[in-house]
Amino acid sequence: MTAERLPMRKLREVIRLKLECGKSGRAIAKSCGLSPSTIGTYLGRIALAKLSWPLPPGLDDDEALERRLFPDERHPVSNRPEPDWIYVHRELKKRHVTKQLLWQEYKEATPEGLQYSQFCAHYLGWARPLSATMRQAHHVGEKTFVDFSGSGLDLVHPLTGDRQKAVLFVAVLGASNLTFAEPVLHQDLPTWVGCHVRAFDYFGGTTEIWVPDNPRAGVTKASKYEPVLNRTYEDLSAHYGSAVIPARPYKPRDKAKVEVGVLIASRWILAALRNRTFYSMEEMRVAVAELLEKLNHRQMRRLKKSRRELFEEIERAAMKPLPVRPYEYAEWAQPRVDLSYHVVHDDHFYSVHFSLIGEQLDLRATETTVEIFRRGKRIESYQRSYLKGKYTTLKHHMPRAHIDQVEWTPERLTDWARKTGPRTVALLEAIMVSKAHPQQGFKACLGILRRAKEFPAQRVERAAARALHFQMLNSGSIASILKNNLDTLPLPGDEPQQALPLHENIRGGRYYH
Repeated sequence: MTAERLPMRKLREVIRLKLECGKSGRAIAKSCGLSPSTIGTYLGRIALAKLSWPLPPGLDDDEALERRLFPDERHPVSNRPEPDWIYVHRELKKRHVTKQLLWQEYKEATPEGLQYSQFCAHYLGWARPLSATMRQAHHVGEKTFVDFSGSGLDLVHPLTGDRQKAVLFVAVLGASNLTFAEPVLHQDLPTWVGCHVRAFDYFGGTTEIWVPDNPRAGVTKASKYEPVLNRTYEDLSAHYGSAVIPARPYKPRDKAKVEVGVLIASRWILAALRNRTFYSMEEMRVAVAELLEKLNHRQMRRLKKSRRELFEEIERAAMKPLPVRPYEYAEWAQPRVDLSYHVVHDDHFYSVHFSLIGEQLDLRATETTVEIFRRGKRIESYQRSYLKGKYTTLKHHMPRAHIDQVEWTPERLTDWARKTGPRTVALLEAIMVSKAHPQQGFKACLGILRRAKEFPAQRVERAAARALHFQMLNSGSIASILKNNLDTLPLPGDEPQQALPLHENIRGGRYYH
C-alpha cells in the first residue's frame, strides 16, 4: 500500500502530536491542516512501526524514519492474508457494523491476519481510489440525496423551432448508489414534489432522511444550523414518514453523493444523448429511462457489482415502505382574516368565525379541498372553489345582525312589500337592481318595510312613488319624505289644470284660424 508522502517536518509533527500529546486523529488533522483519512493512514503506519516519543537516536535521520514507516514500498510488510475488502466495504454500510467488529470476525477466521491498525490502514488504502462519497459509510435505508443537474438537453418546438432547456432531477440512495433521473423543464415546487414522488416509486420505498442541496423550491431559508423548509415540502416528507436535512451551505462533503450522482448521470445519460434532437418531453423521458437502466445495471469497477445488484442485496429490505395513500399535492399559505371574516386563496374567499378577524391563520389547499388551521388545529374544511371574486360563507361564522340580513331573499322582501302596494314593490326592486348584488340593497329595503309599520300604507305608497320619480333609492329618503309630509304634495306633471277667467283681451281659439 502506498501513501501520499508528507514533508518529513510535518510527518514528525504528526508523530509528536500522537505519541507525546495523545491527540486524536481528528484533532491532529485539524492542527496540521490535513484530511482525517490521510492522518488515519499515517497513524496506522506509526502503530505498525511501534514508534515511541521521543524518537530513538537511530531515527533522527529522515531516511531512516522513512524506511521505518514505509517498508512496504521496497518489500511487503508481511505475507499475512488480507480480508475481502469489497465485502468489508459493503458490510460497513449496514447499521451498527464497525471496522472493529469486522476485524474481530476476520481475526477469528484468520488468526495470523493483520492487526487492527494494519486492517484500518490497508482498508483506507484500498478505498482511496473510490470517490470521496463512496468512502463515506452511508447506512442502508438511511439517506436519499436529491438535486437538479446544471446541464441538460434541448427540447425543440416542432412548429416554431424554439429551444427550451430540460435538466435532470437526480436522486441517489446513500448505501447502494441506485440512481433515479428524470428530465424536467422547470425547477419549481410542483416539479420538485412530483419528482420526489416518482423517484420513490422507482425505488419501491423511501429512506429515513432526504438530503437536498438547499434548492429554492424546497428550502425557504438556507442555514447551517436551522434551515427553513417550504411548508409543502415539509408536508411531503411527513406523508412519507421521512425527515429532510438539507446539506449545509458551503459544505461540499454533505452533498458529495448527489454531486457524484449528477456527474455520472451527466456522463452516461446527457453526454450519450448530446447529438439527439428531441421534439417532445415524452420522447426525451423514454430515452433517459433507457440509459438510466443501463447505468444502474453497469458494474462498478471497484465493488464488482452494479448499483441494482447492490440495492437488491443490501438496501431494498431496509427501505421504508411507501404510504398506502398517494401524496396529494398541496399549497400552503398564511392569510390574515379580513374585516368580512374571510380568508382568500386563489381569489376566492372562505369564511371563518368573525371572532378571528385580524388573526393570521394557516391554509392548506389541494386540487379539491381548502383546509384552514389555527395554531396547528384544523378549524374549517371546504370544497375548493375556482370562482374568482366569490364568497363561500357559513352562517355560523356570522354575527347575529348579519345572520338576520342573510335570512332575507329578494322574493321574500317583495312579497312583504305587496302588502303595502305596487309602488313599494317597484321601489324595492329598483333598489336591488341598482346594486352590484341584490344583497347589498337588503338593508335599505328592510328600512323601508319598517316604515310601513309606522305609517299608513297609502302614505308609504305615495312616498315610494315620489322616491321613484326622483330616483332617491334609499331608506333615508323615504323617512325624510314621510317626516316632512312631502308625500302629500303632487308630483311634477300631476298638478290640476286651472280654468282661465273670461276677459275681453283674451283671444279665443278661433282667432288663430
